[in-house]
Amino acid sequence: MAERVEIFEVGPRDGLQNEPRNIPATEKVALIDLLSTAGFRRIEVASFVSPKWVPQMADGAEVLAAIKRVPGVSYAALTPNLRGYAGAKAAKADEIAIFASASEGFSRANLNASIAQSLERFAEVAGAARDDGMRMRGYVSCVTDCPFDGEITPDAVARVVAALRDLGAYEISLGDTIGRGLPERMNVMLGAVLDEMPAEQLAGHFHDTAGRALENVEVALGRGLRVFDGAVGGLGGCPYAPGAAGNVGTEALDAHVRGLGYVTGLDVAVVAQAAQMARELRGAHA
Repeated sequence: MAERVEIFEVGPRDGLQNEPRNIPATEKVALIDLLSTAGFRRIEVASFVSPKWVPQMADGAEVLAAIKRVPGVSYAALTPNLRGYAGAKAAKADEIAIFASASEGFSRANLNASIAQSLERFAEVAGAARDDGMRMRGYVSCVTDCPFDGEITPDAVARVVAALRDLGAYEISLGDTIGRGLPERMNVMLGAVLDEMPAEQLAGHFHDTAGRALENVEVALGRGLRVFDGAVGGLGGCPYAPGAAGNVGTEALDAHVRGLGYVTGLDVAVVAQAAQMARELRGAHA
């Protein structure tokens, strides 16, 4: 029997957050409702960050209130602080995510805080989530390269992974935020991280800026990872990461791991339809 790889769909949040057009909540809901029929177990749908910094995500509560929730699908929201957590909880997100950086320069650009300060904030969120029985995922940005600090040492990544683990993250997603990670360096980084967290609690989040995302997926598969983040249509990028063109497309990721002999449980036709819808959201009124 073929081994399973799970694709965690992040397009509605990470994919759309940096789009210049103000995408109406109704269009986001339509995309999420379509994705909910594709076979995903987890979909990241909203971000409860300050609308001043990421205006595209200001309608998170509206989106969560309007989607058609499918049994067996967990709808996730990004929460940078206690205020964001309270918003996600009130909107009935099924799980939350916190996001730290392995790079001081990126942490200050993205969170306006040092790594240590950001982890202090997340400790409050983690405590609230633990008290409420809310599942919490962790993200680590810039796991090989940073647009501000250059190459990041594997030890720096491992330290942040350990900190998020200790805060109670059930899974930690490792982000090649600017898509410049070389497979050789990705492999070394994973070796360091695996000393802190087992492969079954890690995920890969690779951008395809330099066309190496699928190579890095193969490296991670070789290290035992079986969860990867994807964004339909290859949408995405980070507003605080110059040159971060986009996440690896879910449809490309799905095809690639299937070609390697894994199963994903996704409906290829629905994923293709969602990818086309996502591209149209990006292109409309551009």
